[in-house]
Amino acid sequence: MLERARSLDAADPLASFRDRFDVPEGVIYLDGNSLGCLPKDTPARLEQVVRGEWGNDLIRSWNNADWIHLPQRVGAKIAPLIGAQPHEVIACDSVSVNLYKLISAALGMQPGRKTVLSEPGNFPTDVYMIEGLEKQGLAQRRLVAREELADALDDDVALLLLTHAHYKTGELFDMEALTRVAHEAGALVLWDLSHSGGALPVNLEACRADFAVGCGYKYLNGGPGAPAYAFVAKRHHEAIAQPLSGWMGHAKPFEFSDDYTPAAGVDRLLCGTPGILGLAALEVGVDLIAEIGVERLYAKSQKLSEFFRQCLFEAGVQLELVSTADPAQRGSQLSFRHGDAYAICQALIARGVIGDFRDPDILRFGFAPAYLRFADMAEAVRHLAEVLETGEWQRSEFRERAAVT
Repeated sequence: MLERARSLDAADPLASFRDRFDVPEGVIYLDGNSLGCLPKDTPARLEQVVRGEWGNDLIRSWNNADWIHLPQRVGAKIAPLIGAQPHEVIACDSVSVNLYKLISAALGMQPGRKTVLSEPGNFPTDVYMIEGLEKQGLAQRRLVAREELADALDDDVALLLLTHAHYKTGELFDMEALTRVAHEAGALVLWDLSHSGGALPVNLEACRADFAVGCGYKYLNGGPGAPAYAFVAKRHHEAIAQPLSGWMGHAKPFEFSDDYTPAAGVDRLLCGTPGILGLAALEVGVDLIAEIGVERLYAKSQKLSEFFRQCLFEAGVQLELVSTADPAQRGSQLSFRHGDAYAICQALIARGVIGDFRDPDILRFGFAPAYLRFADMAEAVRHLAEVLETGEWQRSEFRERAAVT
């Protein structure tokens, strides 16, 4: 399998992009779906912002370096990666905060309806935000199994909130079909793209999506805690009223009026002063992913994941696959179930193979094709086979839970 992997790597049109990332020597990094690798251009860009724009120009950089429009500029660069128009996306805050804004905005646009529909097992922050609004008396949370979602879209549902690629299994929703069914029922739709933006093709415009949020630190390689992004379809720009009416979302923030007037379009989703360092780092990652191209990344991702499965078969590794077997129906990951998944994950990390664990029993491997090789797949499976065969994962140090799992 290693010989075959080397042959595939030699023919890989994206192979050279690995050199554009800082991948630690001796590490096989299969956790880019949690935190992307560092682009090599990012430190120099941050050095420029810190020492030049901040250190030398100080507050003048809000104008001289155009810091004030960085959320719009980065958002416009993210837009084509998710099938949106440049003026429909803004980079700001976190996924959680943007979810709160957009759920609230959607409820305000749907008088007489209070239900926000989602599925149990959705990413926790998504359902927590619904719950928080429910405790304020502003929403009614309803969670139903994904196969029952279409039937649950009654005339009380204001908003359907779903994650496009499930964080545990990678299973994809049919975005276009579900959006259409929701609209037919009079509901709006908010898609969480955290595990698909920058990893697989998304076309919000073609799907007629209403709203979306996404993460900047996974496949966009913006760094830990990187700013998120939010999408609002142009047809809703004048109707949305988000609840966090901070000064940067004001139509004229530097007039310092006592009364709030929302900015035009997606700019009204801004709240407080944007984090310039985070946005500058994110812009580097977004530019790099745009240069490679999402279609090419997804094609390689599918090949990597299928090769990984072939390697498992060749090595005689038997794990329960909880991701769908069809690569066209899953995101850029593979997930397996094992009662001791946490310990196995820690044993692999000790060997330099970094995947991750999701409670209670999911061993998850992410495929970020911009910097992964087919040889990494073969070597990762070799390590996994040895860990399972030798019982190495049973060592006590691998069973002790860390704060971040």
